[in-house]
Amino acid sequence: MKKIEEAIYEIEELGLVIIDGIRDLAHDINSPGESTDLITKLMQWTDQRRIHIHTVLHLNKGDDNTRGHLGTELNNKAETILQITKNEFDKNISSVIAMHIRDKDFEPFAFMINPDGLPELVEDYQHQQTGNNKGFDYAEVSEDKHREALKLLFSEAALVSYSSLIGKLQNSYASIGHSFGINKAKKLKTFLENKKMILKEDKFYKFNQDFYY
Repeated sequence: MKKIEEAIYEIEELGLVIIDGIRDLAHDINSPGESTDLITKLMQWTDQRRIHIHTVLHLNKGDDNTRGHLGTELNNKAETILQITKNEFDKNISSVIAMHIRDKDFEPFAFMINPDGLPELVEDYQHQQTGNNKGFDYAEVSEDKHREALKLLFSEAALVSYSSLIGKLQNSYASIGHSFGINKAKKLKTFLENKKMILKEDKFYKFNQDFYY
């Protein structure tokens, strides 16, 4: 962190900083305090030095949400969030889409690395359809609604088995106005577990009331 800050303040006419592996700047990406402190530092650098900062953070396995509280904070503060995905059939090609953008949107594009090690646009690229595999949308249900549904679900028992969890998720979320089919409820379960909103203990799940959204 210190070396990055020294470079940012010492390099003249700096315009763009790319931090690949921002996760390594935090001891625990699920720590609310660490995440807030790190994002505050990034915003301080962009404000004082009038620069753009790009960061790289991996997604959770099983959904399209960035990992941990650090990922949540980055999503909340970022001007633009891009998702870069390798082609399933040609690993030399990567596609780029805008998951969230506050300014003018752009059409998805793809690139590959040429023999000189430089990126080249892939012309007429047919983007893969990933709608069926997309995880639960972070913005679909508010934090308060999640908390309300989970309190209701775990009001009868502190521990719930997986075999009954999906059905209980469907019922509790339907009671607050969000009805999901079984496949969507399974994606919701993965989302809740990745965000540490529910915690697995042996073959059971419990509600983490201290979760950070």
